Amino acid sequence: MTANIALVDDDRNILTSISIAMQAEGFVTRVYSDSEAALSAIIETPPDLAIFDIKMPKMDGLELLRRVREKSNLPVIFLTSKDEELDEALGLAMGADDYIKKPFSQRLLIARVKSILRRTELVKTEDANDDELSKPLIRGNLEMDPARHIVQWKGKNVTLTVTEFMILEALATRPGVVKSRNQLMDVAYQDDVYVDDRTIDSHIKRLRRKFREVDQEFDAIDTLYGAGYRFSE
Repeated sequence: MTANIALVDDDRNILTSISIAMQAEGFVTRVYSDSEAALSAIIETPPDLAIFDIKMPKMDGLELLRRVREKSNLPVIFLTSKDEELDEALGLAMGADDYIKKPFSQRLLIARVKSILRRTELVKTEDANDDELSKPLIRGNLEMDPARHIVQWKGKNVTLTVTEFMILEALATRPGVVKSRNQLMDVAYQDDVYVDDRTIDSHIKRLRRKFREVDQEFDAIDTLYGAGYRFSE
């Protein structure tokens, strides 16, 4: 079934360019330049995923997410500016699934959308089957609950995007085994979307930073130069 994507941004040029790119990939898009109108439409007829700009008049993306979360677990990606790291962190803590900084590559945005939709469908399947795949993954101090998208390190919550979660899960599933950048890209992105190697490096850096915010001694993700990354218990 074709996925339905809601786009919310007060910049009509951005709305148009993203909508065209999404439709070229086979998605159905609904565009809103007014966040209040978007809220009513999203609650009444939920899309499969939404993309919110953070900085908008009347109601910003953070407030829009908060009010959507009162009614729905709809997957949400934030569009942010380079100077909005605090807003990014707050948005993820409130339940956003991912974020991408402006200016951005449309191919990268599409890759993130596909990753989240794929992950969402996987979680639905796991919930329906209630099999071993939906049970928590425990590796030393790390505990991951794929069905609920919860990560804990030494009992403390670590808030990850869907893409970060998938990369960490790929590493932690087989501790000690080296995963190349290409292997991690296959996990996190659709095969038909090109993603630069540095994108994976950036995800790894953010993963380490987030874990070190709860444990300054965190060193469970190793870099093997020229080979890739591995998780050590």
